[in-house]
Order: sequence, then C-alpha cells, then structure tokens
Amino acid sequence: MQDRQTVTRGMRDYTSGRLWGMDCVCVLSRIGKVAAAATVSTLIERFGVTHVLFTGVAGSVDKRVKVGDIVVADALVQHDMDARPLFPRFEIPLLGQERFASDLHLTDSVALAAGEFLAAGLGGIGESDRAAFGLDRPSVHRGLIASGDEFIHRGERHAALRQAFPDLLAVEMEGAAVAQVCFEFGLPFAVIRTISDGADEGAPLDFMQFIERVAARYAYGIVERYCASGRG
Repeated sequence: MQDRQTVTRGMRDYTSGRLWGMDCVCVLSRIGKVAAAATVSTLIERFGVTHVLFTGVAGSVDKRVKVGDIVVADALVQHDMDARPLFPRFEIPLLGQERFASDLHLTDSVALAAGEFLAAGLGGIGESDRAAFGLDRPSVHRGLIASGDEFIHRGERHAALRQAFPDLLAVEMEGAAVAQVCFEFGLPFAVIRTISDGADEGAPLDFMQFIERVAARYAYGIVERYCASGRG
C-alpha cells in the first residue's frame, strides 16, 4: 500500500492509502456480528468510504461447495435473528426484510476477479498446502450466505440451517451484519468468502492454519485483481 497511514479507533487499526491504484481503507473487523457492524460503521462515519468489500472464511452447507471454493454473496441473512412474536423469524425488526441483497455491479466485479484468481492457478499457495487442505480444482459460487454469532460445527445445526434456508450455500459470523449496516447507510457492498470447512464436526481442525496459509492468499489475490482491473 502506498502513502500508508494508520489510525486506531475502537481497538482496531484502520490503514488507509492507495492499493493497486485504488484509494482504500483496510481493517480487521474481528469476529462476530457486533464487531463487524462497529467496524463498518466506523469506516462509513470516520473514513467516508463509498463501497465496502468484506472478505474472510465460511463453512459450507451445500454438498456442491467444497473446501477451497469461493462463495460470493448475492444475499445475506442473520440466521440467529428471532424476535417472534413481535416480528417474523429472521426478519430484522423495523426494517421489514429478512435478506439483504449485495450490490450487483460490485458483486459481479468481485466474482469475476475471484474466477480470474482461480484460473491463474492459486498463486502463492504451494503444492504441499494444496494437498494438505484438499484444494482440488476450486470454483466460484454465487448465492445466499447466513451469519450468526455461533461457530457452526455440529451436524444437527448444519441440517437445521439447510431446512430453514434450502438455497443456503455457506455460514459465517459477520457478513449479514455488514450487509445490514450498508443497507441502512445506502452503501454498496459485496461479501466474498473462502470455504474453510463443512460446518460440521471437523470444522475446528486446522482452522487457523487454513486462514494463514490459504484464505489470506485468496483474499490478497482476489482484491489485487479487483483493484488493478479498474472495474470498481
């Protein structure tokens, strides 16, 4: 990043500058919906960002979506939102909607960058890591992602989520909170996730190693292609 400056707000370091020719602010949101919402609100109010691109990992809840695949959200839902009987299950109180659609143009551009990254051969990920994590011809998927303050790693929760959302592709802990904040502020956003596990009993195994050795390189490669393309 060129002309880099770092400002600390709310126990987070916001680093701004030019990244592959694009003005950017980069920050680690931390884990969970509240942390993600606080981070995005600060990006909007303190730094005046015009678009939000959220990256990270997720667990698959669809047999077609494998470890190492990429899921780009067309919409997001908070699977732990339940204000019944005041409001229908999953509906966000006072907003009147259950799902938040991502920005189509930004999502198309990010999905294209993700496809280009995979087609280029997973640059920066060695053969040993590809073998260790079973990265076999990964692909890009578009669809629904669900978020909640729960690390999904039990088969019964996996099945319950599939029953509640038959079109669900992946689960994580932040994206839908980002989507709600961006919706309320009228800001375009996109959410892109690398699949790290199957949201089942094996999910905690080698989770941090996957983030360091695979997901971080995915995020770097995809964002690089998106910024350098000028499609933003």
